[in-house]
Amino acid sequence: MPSAASVPLQSAASRASEVCFSHPRIPYASGKLATGCWQLTTDSKLADYAVRVEDSRGRRYPEPSHPYRNDFQRDRDRVVHARAFRRLEAKTQVFTRRYSDHFRNRLTHTIEVTQISRTIAAQIGLNGDLVEALALVHDIGHPPFGHAGEKALDTAMREHGFSFDHNLHALRIVEDFELRYAAFRGLNLTFEVREGIIKHSHDYKPEDHPELAEYLLDERPPLEAQLIDLTDEIGYNTADLDDGYEARLLTVEQISSCVNIFDRCYREAQTLYPKAAEKLLFNEALKRVFDCLVGDLISSTRQHLEQRIPLGTGRGCTFRRVTRQAPQQRLHDRLLPGYAAVKRCTHSRP
Repeated sequence: MPSAASVPLQSAASRASEVCFSHPRIPYASGKLATGCWQLTTDSKLADYAVRVEDSRGRRYPEPSHPYRNDFQRDRDRVVHARAFRRLEAKTQVFTRRYSDHFRNRLTHTIEVTQISRTIAAQIGLNGDLVEALALVHDIGHPPFGHAGEKALDTAMREHGFSFDHNLHALRIVEDFELRYAAFRGLNLTFEVREGIIKHSHDYKPEDHPELAEYLLDERPPLEAQLIDLTDEIGYNTADLDDGYEARLLTVEQISSCVNIFDRCYREAQTLYPKAAEKLLFNEALKRVFDCLVGDLISSTRQHLEQRIPLGTGRGCTFRRVTRQAPQQRLHDRLLPGYAAVKRCTHSRP
């Protein structure tokens, strides 16, 4: 299969000028006709380094194109309708629902990460459909009881010569465990989503995992996958503070003494709303922390991309070659002052 860089680019103008004759209810859209069926293509607003759906490596089992959804949109929908996705609702994020149903669970956390991810993707020109699919599936392999449950499973399995890893388990779920289609096992997701599942937050060595050889373990994942690891951190760092305060395990004074950025934002809220209740001031402060983290990620990523990828040098595969020289490099080099302290101040991740 030719690489993404070798596929001729079709201009946005020519794509937009094509009309869907086989589906008259879609009178005008950006796409191309393939084997008599309408295949939606990538938004022309994407940056050069974004993944384009028409350059996808495809599915393990070939399927005909859908009349009005591109392949990444179909992956998103398959994840949402999967049984494993629904099971996230009963899995603990940090706090159980024993005393309150206001705390996040693994499903609500996933929804929040998806919202953050799509917002940032739009600002830095990444493929929002791929980002959304990856955000929705990123925690699908988590067991109950959060990371504590994962550690317990791993300990138990090592007594029998095996191990447990939630990313690898997520791949097993979408490749084998989900049974929804007569033609194949699993969800038959695109290569880009399957690759992102195992590489968005962890580096696996090819010599340790020969079964993952097809996923290019010696290369960085696309930016869409790298983004998920960072939006996941933003999501749980802010949400854990919110739930910790809601559970009355943390006070405003405790958080302010540990997290400089929260302290600054809380003082700003007090200045603007001197008569507001403490809970509302807390909400205002946390909202500002959230905006600051997201804004910093957007601006820092833009700066990083400008430094590492000169305009017009290519697409996602070019970024892979650049970052391959620095395997620990991620999208976001610089953490905000106090960002790491958020985790130290709240708790150790369970």
